[in-house]
Amino acid sequence: MVKNHRVQPIRVGDLTIGGGAALLLIAGPCVIESEAHAVDTALALRDIARRAGVQFVFKASYDKANRTSARAFRGPGLSEGLRILARVRSSAGVPILTDIHEASQAAAAAEVVDVLQIPAFLSRQTDLLLAAAATGRAVNIKKGQFLSPLDMRHVIDKVVSAGNPNVIVTERGFTFGYNNLVVDMRAFPMLRGLGYPVVYDVTHSLQLPGAGDGVTAGQAEFIDPMASAGVAAGVDGIFIEVHEEPARARSDAQNALRLDRLEALLDRLVRIHAVASELPA
Repeated sequence: MVKNHRVQPIRVGDLTIGGGAALLLIAGPCVIESEAHAVDTALALRDIARRAGVQFVFKASYDKANRTSARAFRGPGLSEGLRILARVRSSAGVPILTDIHEASQAAAAAEVVDVLQIPAFLSRQTDLLLAAAATGRAVNIKKGQFLSPLDMRHVIDKVVSAGNPNVIVTERGFTFGYNNLVVDMRAFPMLRGLGYPVVYDVTHSLQLPGAGDGVTAGQAEFIDPMASAGVAAGVDGIFIEVHEEPARARSDAQNALRLDRLEALLDRLVRIHAVASELPA
């Protein structure tokens, strides 16, 4: 039986994450494609989340600094991207998450967003972690594809040692041979045993990195069963990139969820979460 570790809840705006709170949804397009697209997507996601009874944080990146090819679209950049995210925040009235890639970006991003995300490839970069922690914003750390679940205790300690206990840990798969990732369901109770809220990044765990001849391939057809399994294993939240027409998405097109499929999936996940939350600690 999966042990239902109780974690210390954290606050993000008006939301409570972990500690038996309602399921969290972190969702949005992989990258900011335009101001209108970001705002429209955020409004649609907000309304879906409200109907499903889940908490919602909007996610989009102003820069995808680790694209497979130098020719790939990276986003509008820091200044324009943060301006757009500020517009999303005011228009939709929801908390915002974005990723930072350099320590110098932390303070500027923290002026706009509620959660600073540390990309998986950068999860051991001490200066980046400390800069994010120093802002006082919640810090979502993606577990590196090269780290075991318990290795994350050292990563978490870097943020907490800087005086910021507002940490979320996100699982996004472990490198498993060429162009593939695997998610070990044991990772979720292991990570929750570290005492902080745990999110499952379904989207990126279904990537086939580098398998698309210059773009990242993916297996979006497995989003539903993998999300269900993660929630059953006791996570506090789910991270899913969505797009109204994934084939046209400018990043992660092959592993994004189609927007019109989200509500039915959330209804199922809420029911699973209610059962998983009743498991004895």
